[in-house]
Amino acid sequence: MTLDTASYIDALAGFIQAAPSSYHAAAEVAARLTAADFTRLDETADWPEAPGRYVVVRDGAVIAWIVPEGAGPLTPFRVLGAHTDSPGFKLKPHPTTSVNGWLQAGVEVYGGPLLNSWLDRELELAGRLVTTDGTEHLVRTGPFLRIPQLAIHLDRGVNNDGLTLDKQRHTQPVWGAGDSARFSQDGLLEHLASLAGVAASDIAGYDILTADTAAPARFGLDDAFFAAGRMDNLTSVFAGLTALLAEASSSESATGHISVLAAFDHEELGSESRSGAAGPFLADVLERIGAGLGASASDSLRSLAGSWCVSADAGHAVHPNYADRHDPVNKPVPGGGPLLKINANQRYATDAAGSALWARLCAAAGVPFQAFVSNNALPCGSTIGPITATRLGIRTVDVGAPLLSMHSARELVHVDDAAALAAAVTAFFAGE
Repeated sequence: MTLDTASYIDALAGFIQAAPSSYHAAAEVAARLTAADFTRLDETADWPEAPGRYVVVRDGAVIAWIVPEGAGPLTPFRVLGAHTDSPGFKLKPHPTTSVNGWLQAGVEVYGGPLLNSWLDRELELAGRLVTTDGTEHLVRTGPFLRIPQLAIHLDRGVNNDGLTLDKQRHTQPVWGAGDSARFSQDGLLEHLASLAGVAASDIAGYDILTADTAAPARFGLDDAFFAAGRMDNLTSVFAGLTALLAEASSSESATGHISVLAAFDHEELGSESRSGAAGPFLADVLERIGAGLGASASDSLRSLAGSWCVSADAGHAVHPNYADRHDPVNKPVPGGGPLLKINANQRYATDAAGSALWARLCAAAGVPFQAFVSNNALPCGSTIGPITATRLGIRTVDVGAPLLSMHSARELVHVDDAAALAAAVTAFFAGE
């Protein structure tokens, strides 16, 4: 599949703006797929046994798949795994505080954000409210709050001594002016409730996180760079969505496998949740698909043994100002193509067979790729890849778009790398 880079980046920007939280991302994926004639399923209901296109949402995670005509109990799966969450801050209980005339929001650090990157930005709150009857309401504020940095006049040594942030005292954003006599501890929740069209007294729980509100932008020579929030890992989620939609619309859809997009929540926390990759969500879905095709326990194991998972998560491009932090030989460059992520200690699941698969996919898509391996002196992060391989026994390869400023409130990618990732994933679903 040939992608027009400019159109693809415009579409990626629109997706990122529509997905300020994992819950919005899962809902947006489901909405776009149902608009393309995918059937949204309820986990508590019976599922169709016939071939077709389906999508199911579990909290902030979403799984979608295409069962082709002629699929049977031994038909293998091709899974594109990604995640919907990003580091930032999450709203605490009783979040409204008042200090010296400033209204502040009580937040807890979510995952491992670059704390300083969140300073002096117009942020929004986004996520879900759940009312006493169990109904879920998505909500977002738009530009609403800010974590202000201390002026240099009051911290004269900051440029020489470095910025030190206390995660409790220095990360609480301001969102209004007033005092505790005017606003209760639930004043912020009252605002969120009004945006969702519900009564604050009906809110029984919430999962609300911060997101940067600056619009995504192309910039640099030849508009080669693209900056936005949450590209770790919405670059991969959108690549998978684009590929699945291409598969659904193709007049020559692949028939030898079942294409699956699995976008999990909570990867930034270790994936251990009911909607995370370490939870049962993907296993549950694959088992139900197999059952609908008449698979026995033995059939299911045989199907998984013939399956593949491409675990797509953002990786590191070589930072020009910190080149010594990277491997001295394998140095991913901007525009050099998506990464093949390798680690001897299985922090990534890539092995020789996975490397060969990725090489074939990129060749079929007509895009380059480049190897990534960590500097031996620095610890290597991990992905959902080893988790999925361990839980299900599916052969797995770890890949991703190379970024600068990973875990910043605003990350950077070369436009060609983002588009090339989508092209390679499209080749994966096409059966190349």
